[in-house]
Amino acid sequence: MNNFQVGDIIEMKKQHPCGSKNWKITRVGVDFKFECMGCGHVIMLEREKALKIIKNKI
Repeated sequence: MNNFQVGDIIEMKKQHPCGSKNWKITRVGVDFKFECMGCGHVIMLEREKALKIIKNKI
């Protein structure tokens, strides 16, 4: 489950306030950077935290 690449679409466990659960990975490394597929909001999370909240890869 740790084989994520830039461009992958993932589903988070919790829903974003815009209503979407799907995010696009835009950076992989020590930190993960995600872009919301619903509203385009961008977030960065530490790898450990990101791996905990990812439900599955689409």
